[in-house]
Amino acid sequence: MLTDSIYFLVILAAGFAVPSASPATAPAPGSAAAPGSAAAPGPAAAPPRGAAGATAPTLTGFPFANETLRYSVNWPMGLSLGEAHMTAARNKSGNGAGDQWTFEFALDASVPGFAVADRYHASASLDLCSATFEKEITHGSRKTHERIAFDGHAGVARRETLGAGKSDVPISQCGRDALTFLYFARRELGQGRVPPQEDVVLGAKYQARLEYTGEQTIKVRNKPSVTDRVVVTMRGPASETSFEMFFARDPARTPLLIRVPLSLGVFSMELSR
Repeated sequence: MLTDSIYFLVILAAGFAVPSASPATAPAPGSAAAPGSAAAPGPAAAPPRGAAGATAPTLTGFPFANETLRYSVNWPMGLSLGEAHMTAARNKSGNGAGDQWTFEFALDASVPGFAVADRYHASASLDLCSATFEKEITHGSRKTHERIAFDGHAGVARRETLGAGKSDVPISQCGRDALTFLYFARRELGQGRVPPQEDVVLGAKYQARLEYTGEQTIKVRNKPSVTDRVVVTMRGPASETSFEMFFARDPARTPLLIRVPLSLGVFSMELSR
């Protein structure tokens, strides 16, 4: 369904359970890349110090500060379908375990006779291991409300779909939901690393792979922007899909544009701030 594909497009770069092995380390800038692939992005350069040793400006955006990003969701011809918002906030956890990150994604879009109102909420440790994930989606007349609680010690994510039962999904000690993984991927890219192929808990289990393909200049809000292009491939129990993500080369690796090919054309989500 179109709206499900938009959800993959928006939420992904994302959602994979992290294996016990450490993330793959990207080649250092200027080193040889693996055959048939581009060299991975180097860490974002630190902002220069001002004159006479003045302190550099404070870094903004995740993971340096709380963040709110606004996007337009567009038809292939550029007409708007609606808008999306993503927020990240560091705050105190409710169980006394110290600080945590909370992430939210909201999508409001429509086509004639069909409306979409999706809400996703995640909480995670400062190491970006998921604690909870909740989604409330309305696609036309169809509504779904689902909660997932992550228990890394038990190695299980407990999924509850309101009115439809419960199920368990095996995870690693640091399992991640889709939304949390998006922020994890940004942090890794900012440090010059590309996350390895991993499993994503998105109701069922999906296998996902991120491939860094190199630098690409794109237009965002009608202005050229130099970005890191990443191709995301997600394979589920009965389907496989790929789409593109373009990250700014700022320290926060802000997602600027996401494009997903569908039968009707290429749909996109573009940063509008």
